[in-house]
Amino acid sequence: MTNATPDILRIHADQGNDIEALPYELVERKGVGHPDTMCDAIAERASSLYAQYCVENFGRVAHHWFDKVMLFGGEADIDYGKGEMTKPYTVLFAGKGAYSFGDHLIPLHDILFEATAKTLAEVTTGFEPHRHLNLRCEIVDHQGAGRGRSRYRPEELDDLVAIGDDRLVSNDCNLLHGYAPLSRLEIAVLRVEQLINGPEFKLANPDTGWDVKVFGSRRNGQFRLIVNMPFLGARIHSLHEYFARKDECTEQILVFLTELLGQAPELLVNPTDRNGRPYLTALGSVADTGDVGVVGRGNRLNGLITPMRSMSIEAPAGKNPLDHTGKLYGVLAHELATQLYTALGKPTETHIFTSKEAPLDRPDEVVIRLRDWTANAEDEKKIIEIVQHRLATMADITRTLVFTGITMW
Repeated sequence: MTNATPDILRIHADQGNDIEALPYELVERKGVGHPDTMCDAIAERASSLYAQYCVENFGRVAHHWFDKVMLFGGEADIDYGKGEMTKPYTVLFAGKGAYSFGDHLIPLHDILFEATAKTLAEVTTGFEPHRHLNLRCEIVDHQGAGRGRSRYRPEELDDLVAIGDDRLVSNDCNLLHGYAPLSRLEIAVLRVEQLINGPEFKLANPDTGWDVKVFGSRRNGQFRLIVNMPFLGARIHSLHEYFARKDECTEQILVFLTELLGQAPELLVNPTDRNGRPYLTALGSVADTGDVGVVGRGNRLNGLITPMRSMSIEAPAGKNPLDHTGKLYGVLAHELATQLYTALGKPTETHIFTSKEAPLDRPDEVVIRLRDWTANAEDEKKIIEIVQHRLATMADITRTLVFTGITMW
């Protein structure tokens, strides 16, 4: 490496096997209607709306952590031609946040309700917030360890945080990882769920639900996918109709995957109905009948569960977007990997380690691994410039998280 390389940065050639060269690969994705994914989306939208409110009213953001969200499923009366909720979902928020800035009350409960209602309406069919949602708020504003005063009872402007404040430091010790590109199996698993829960498929198949879970395996060059996809009880009138509709949807999915992969994979849809019982829901999720969701139990930040890859167990959704490096560096790790892969044409892994109180633009270690790379000064210079620029512009990630949103599921 050149002398210009920062002492926190290490660049390594990775001479191991490419993921595509492994004889066996496994991938999973929990779809947008899965209770765990719902919780991730709710938590992240709540953080975004809360931060937006603070910026619009105070110019800065109050400290908050909405990353402890649980969804307790409701009850439903489901049969052929029937799908009615008889008990609502309960969504519990636990964490920390400010309820006021000085004398200005922050409508925290309203913000949380809005975030939850909008999210659930997007990933179910027929959801009505005031009928189907019970919200419990257990957000506290207590003083943290080692703090002279509570960060969650701000009285003065300096008690709030400006986006891009150069005094910001890491709130925690974190290990984050990213990689690019996705493998063929990873792309297939990701995109088939996006297909089923996308607008065109839902328009053509309005009787399908949203709690889609996809499992994929590859044995050498042979692909196998299992898709769990509920149907809406109110729109299915017999077991015969259920199986007929499942066959029609299976064919659409198979056509999509065959075109995507360049070969026809083995495809199994709704293996649970081999016992003769159909997969029916009221609103399109197993949350209709009591299943529970929790933040961080589902997809990793790239929307997949990839046990054969480097991946962090960090749960970024709902965490403070200004200084929680488990969230910020998680986004950075994946974006850096994609950017470096695009620039160098080599499959890339990124690994970032930071300790508590480290400046946001200077984590403890950044490790870049490039597949089949031969060290050379030109590439090293390019990598250094990209890494330095991204670390120097961490506030851009915060702004995107707050005002535009970054999908983490």
